[in-house]
Amino acid sequence: MAKTIVIKQVGSPIRRPADQRATLIGLGLNKMHRVRELEDTPSVRGMIRKISHMVEILEEKG
Repeated sequence: MAKTIVIKQVGSPIRRPADQRATLIGLGLNKMHRVRELEDTPSVRGMIRKISHMVEILEEKG
């Protein structure tokens, strides 16, 4: 079983740079308080690190 990570969007993309908005959309988070379960890979971790002020890690599985 692959490791997964559960993230939640807690910050608004309003008045943020376009690349941060695109990163949110890439993670499947484009509205407040959305929760996604994603595979825990280095690329996903890098995306989360880039927008760490707008997301919250809820749980790490696996």
